[in-house]
Amino acid sequence: MTATPGYRDGRVRVLIVDDEPALTEVLSVAVTEAGWRPYPVPDGHSALREARRSAPHAVVLDGMLPDLDGIQVLRRLRYENPGLPVLMLTGRDAVEHRLDGLENGADDYVTKPFSLQEVVLRLRGLLRRSGAERVRADDSVRVLGDLVVAAESREVHRAGASVALTAKEFDLLSLLVEHPRQVLSKAQILDRVWSSSFDGGGNLVEVYISSLRRKIDRGRAPMIHTVRGLGYAIRPVEDGR
Repeated sequence: MTATPGYRDGRVRVLIVDDEPALTEVLSVAVTEAGWRPYPVPDGHSALREARRSAPHAVVLDGMLPDLDGIQVLRRLRYENPGLPVLMLTGRDAVEHRLDGLENGADDYVTKPFSLQEVVLRLRGLLRRSGAERVRADDSVRVLGDLVVAAESREVHRAGASVALTAKEFDLLSLLVEHPRQVLSKAQILDRVWSSSFDGGGNLVEVYISSLRRKIDRGRAPMIHTVRGLGYAIRPVEDGR
């Protein structure tokens, strides 16, 4: 895609495709407040035209549009720009759209109703992975499967739902997420989270791991795993382990 002169002002460009004016407006405000430039359009044909004109760095795409199906738009965007990050919006009962979206190249999705903060966090993760936005040391956002951990605001979301953690629970989760799939021993966790190796610390780690599981994994496929005799690891659900 080639952008029209004047569109490149140094800011990240986000194409927002949704036929609900109120939703498009609040998404545009959220994108602007994140420091990016929104390009809202109401339908699929407009989305394809705008994508060619403005060369967006990312797209927020509703799965249900009044003209083209969201999956059709996704396929055509992917054909013209295979590396373009796409975040799809779907209804909670639209399982087929979520699966079709992922199978056709969507990078991530959020279900309606959603929090604007969740959309921004997931967009930021996609933009950073694509290199469109640099990671600042004081504002890192880590995305592991459907888990989003924002270091600066110390907020956590899983599958679009906010998860309230204590300070130490957040520190423990952050440590695990910083080392995805890696097994961390109780001693390593104590040293990094509590800066201590005092007697009985192993029980302390067990207590906090148990608490994290209740909050992160409850009612969902588990991400936090015990590796008997070695320690603990966090893995995205799609690992299938």
